[in-house]
Formats: sequence, C-alpha cells, structure tokens
Amino acid sequence: MQPPTNIDFVPVILAGGSGTRFWPRSRKARAKQVLALSGEETMIQQTVERLRPLAQDSTFLVITNDLLAETIGKQLPNVPAARILREPAARNTAPACLLAAAILAKSNPQTVLGIFPSDHVVLDDAKFVERMQQAIQVAAAGENIVVLGAPPTRPETGYGYIEEGVAVSFGSEPFEVHAVRRFTEKPDFAHARKFLSAGNYTWNSGMFLWSAQTLINAFREHCNSMLAPILAIADAFGTPDFDRVFAEQYPTVENISIDFAILESRSFKGEGKSNIYCLPADFGWNDLGSWSALHEHHLQHIQDIGNNNVVESSSTLQLDASGNYVYAPGLTVALLGVKDLVVVQTDDALLVTTRAHSQEVGRVVKELVKHARHELV
Repeated sequence: MQPPTNIDFVPVILAGGSGTRFWPRSRKARAKQVLALSGEETMIQQTVERLRPLAQDSTFLVITNDLLAETIGKQLPNVPAARILREPAARNTAPACLLAAAILAKSNPQTVLGIFPSDHVVLDDAKFVERMQQAIQVAAAGENIVVLGAPPTRPETGYGYIEEGVAVSFGSEPFEVHAVRRFTEKPDFAHARKFLSAGNYTWNSGMFLWSAQTLINAFREHCNSMLAPILAIADAFGTPDFDRVFAEQYPTVENISIDFAILESRSFKGEGKSNIYCLPADFGWNDLGSWSALHEHHLQHIQDIGNNNVVESSSTLQLDASGNYVYAPGLTVALLGVKDLVVVQTDDALLVTTRAHSQEVGRVVKELVKHARHELV
C-alpha cells in the first residue's frame, strides 16, 4: 500500500519524569531532560533540534508537568505555550500518547504523530531524519504502528526488547522494515543474553509513530476505559475550560505505559497480523539511563580520554586511576588509585557510588523522601 503524497506529521515530546536516575544533578524541578548532559544544549533542546527538518516548532506538542513546564518553555521559546501541556497527575506514557492523538484527530485524524522521549541521545542526525521519513510513510499507509529498534550491543536488562519477524519491502523507493512478533519488557540476564545471540531482537527505543486515528482505534480495542476521559480533555483543548477538564479527568485514567496498554496487547498475533513494524534505530541512539551510561557515551564519542576516566572539572590529576566518572565543575579533581567510581558534586549534595551501582541511584532519592529531605529531591 502506498502512503499519501502529503502527510501531516506532528512530533510529540514526552517530557515528564521526576529526575531520580541522575541525582544529585537532576531534581523534580530540573529533571534530566532540561540538563545539558551531552553537549551545550539541554536534552530536550537537542530532541527538538533533530526533529526540525521534519516539522515546524509551532506544530510540536510537549507533554510535561507543572514543575518543568516553565523551564521547558524558556528552553523552547519557539514552541507555543499552549502546546506545552502540563499533566495534573503522573500517569505514565499511555494517557499522554492517547491525549496527543485525540487532540490532533480533531483537525485531521490521519495526522501522523511521532512519540519521542525528551532525554535521549542521537549521534547521526541525518540518519535519524532518513529513518523518520521512512517511518512516517509506513505509519501513514494504513492502520500501522511503527517502532524504532536499536541494535543491541550487550545483554542489557534495563531495556525492553522487540522480537522482529519477517522482512517487508515498503515504499516507492523500497526500504526494508520487519513485522514485529512480540515485545518483552526488561528481561533477566539469561533471557537478555539469549536475545542478543538470536540476532532478531532489538532494544525498544521508546520512539513510536502512528496516525491519530490508528492510535485511537487501538485504545478502543485494547484499553477502552481510557477513551472517554481523554476524549473529553481533547474536546476542551483550546477552550477556557481546558485546565479544569484536564485537572478533573486526567487523574481518573489508568497509570500505564503505552508498551503494556497497546503494544504488547497488539503484538504476536502471527506474522504481519499485528500491523506493527520495526525500523532500525541505527543512528547512534542512547537513552543515557544512568551515570554509567553517560560515562560510556563519553568514552565512545569523545576523543583523548585517558585511562577511561571522564572528568568534568576545571582540571584533573589522574594517578593509577581508571574507568571513573567525575562531575565537579570549578574544582581540581585528583584521582589516586581508584577504579570505576561515579562522583557527582552539586552545591548541596555529593554522590559517591560505583558504576556498577549507578542504576540504583533512585534508592537514594527514595531514602531522602523517607527522611523528609524534600529540599534535596
């Protein structure tokens, strides 16, 4: 099936989150997406910048929360304030995706929306745009859902996996996509190692594309209880009643991810039956999910790093030290006889852990909340 020649495309940026994995630099009011962790621009600024060849700033939808909306508005001055939506309650990704689809369907149900996390890294912007153009074609050609799968490089247990099925040629200038057989959320190490060796599994990048009507229909089939309150919110969009209806209806919907609500329910109906297709996220994707991941990112993509130490400081001395990540701006850092540490300093906190434990930094935040240290959260 050939896609329409003129396709409306709207990027939807998911920018909620409480900022626990990059504590102490990230906090509720300055979560990972509004920090400059990789380069001079913040993560959300980089996300918008790489999508600009595909859409005007005025068409973007950003879904965030009250704590981050003002900062995001300042960082994205060309995105209209009315298109930066403030969730009145945290409800995971499924309600946010459906809300975006319902709002866009009011003007054009065939609009293709792309769901993009606001805090991921892409190294090859040109390849990213090429893959998105292909994904838009597939999404516009029918009741199709498109996912972007990153080639796995290790048996990672912190990512979801996509099992690819048969290859399908698509488009007037043919490119290859794979029918999706199933999704698996964060497997144990044994399964992750099996997936890596199988050769037909990719990491779920969290980037999805579909038409507004396709997504609404999928919710009608698999998560119908969410439809009425979200459609009511969308009906109020652009009216004086929007904030009130949003605040009344949104907290009533289920707290569930788009993966569980739609993708896992719709997949594995037999080859090609689910209408879910996977394109390769072969553009240097990284979700920077921990301090250790940021360390690895710097090692792979910044030259002249000695002894695998990544140090962000005014100056550094490295003596018999290797594999460390240190963030201590304005200080001289001396590393002596230490290995695989993560040390992060801010004005009011100091984190010292190992790279192996960096995925568990959220435990620190939970303890701070438990002890009512809310000023540090």
